[in-house]
Amino acid sequence: MPTKQVQKILLVEDDTFLSNIYQTKFVKDGYQVATAGDGEEALKAVKTKKPDIILLDVLLPKLDGFAVLERLKKDAETKDIPVILLTNLGQRDDVERGLQLGAADYLIKAHFKPSETVAKVKKILEKATH
Repeated sequence: MPTKQVQKILLVEDDTFLSNIYQTKFVKDGYQVATAGDGEEALKAVKTKKPDIILLDVLLPKLDGFAVLERLKKDAETKDIPVILLTNLGQRDDVERGLQLGAADYLIKAHFKPSETVAKVKKILEKATH
C-alpha cells in the first residue's frame, strides 16, 4: 500500500501566539507545518519548503500579505500553490482584492476557529489534488 504523502503547510503569521495555535492544530491533524513571521521570510520559505498550501496573514511586517500573494501568483514556480488569506481585515474591498489577486479563500480570523480553518484547508487541498 503506498504511503500517503504528508502535506506541507506554510503558515505566515506575525502573531506568535496565534501561529502556535494554528501550528499545533495542523500538526495534530497530520500536516507538516513551516512558519514565517513576515512577508520577506514567507517568500524565501515558499522557495525552500515548497508547501502544498499557504496560510497568509495580510498585515505583516516588511511586506504585506497582498504583496506576497501578488509575487507568488506572478512566479511560474509558485503560482499554482493555493493561498488562503487569514486575516482580521474584514472589509469587503480587502476580501475582493485578495480574491482578485488569486487567493483560493479568505478567512477572517475572528470568524473561524482553528478547527474550521483546518477543515477549509483540507477542502482546498482535496480540490487541488483531484
